[in-house]
Amino acid sequence: QVQLVESGGGLVQAGGSLSLSCAASGSIFSVNAMGWYRQAPGKQRELVASITKGGSTNYADSVKGRFSISRDNAKNTVYLQMNSLKPEDTAVYYCNANAALAAWVVGREYWGQGTQVTVSS
Repeated sequence: QVQLVESGGGLVQAGGSLSLSCAASGSIFSVNAMGWYRQAPGKQRELVASITKGGSTNYADSVKGRFSISRDNAKNTVYLQMNSLKPEDTAVYYCNANAALAAWVVGREYWGQGTQVTVSS
């Protein structure tokens, strides 16, 4: 099995910064794409940013220029640096990873437990 453990998050004023990290552990053969999603109250979960094993990134339009995703493949860890935070960024942020348990096993999606990010105005 694969576990995703998130850290970071919390309460910050608008315009401030926060960083999140997520480490994948377990009987992992390889970790492919990793990413961050968020879900605000009453809204659907949405992609914030993703990064491939090779480092290609993708961002939601709402966070482009403010958020930065990166990863450390040796540590199976993904990071999200969030700058110029806005109240509308308030949500539970979830780590996501596509991981395979063996070379002959197709990778599947795993999710972290979620971490709260609250931006006050």
